Amino acid sequence: MEPSEPIRVNRAPVLTLCAAIVAERLGNPPDTALTLGRAVSGSAAGVAATDTTRLAEVQVTAPVLLLGKTIRLLPTKDDELRAADIDQRTDHTSVERYLVKAFGDRLAEVRAAMERLAATLPPQELNRVGFKMYERFRPDVPSGAEGWGAKGCCCWS
Repeated sequence: MEPSEPIRVNRAPVLTLCAAIVAERLGNPPDTALTLGRAVSGSAAGVAATDTTRLAEVQVTAPVLLLGKTIRLLPTKDDELRAADIDQRTDHTSVERYLVKAFGDRLAEVRAAMERLAATLPPQELNRVGFKMYERFRPDVPSGAEGWGAKGCCCWS
């Protein structure tokens, strides 16, 4: 199999997709998993995913531990769950649009490669070491502030 052409992408969507795949392997529905992936990526970047003082005012479920990050979930009116972003539910369709914009027509290819790797471990073990999966896929960008938001090349094979 020939190596794939490089994809230029920054690290945040790679972590979002990776965490979403781990969340799915843990049994979360795809739409919930997308919002969990976004919350992991946001918290890894230092963006507070939840404001616990405001969450006290809304109904939340037990927190989920995903890739070492604790994430609170909010129920939808249809009793589905979405990761909490302040006191709002993260919109799974906006996460999907974000991933499509980042990966373009290669999203399915990248997802399939991550899913193949994720399938090599039991779900709980994957959750414990899943950040290593992200490290395998993440692009090389300059360290520190210089690399913040920078795109790097990756091969997905």
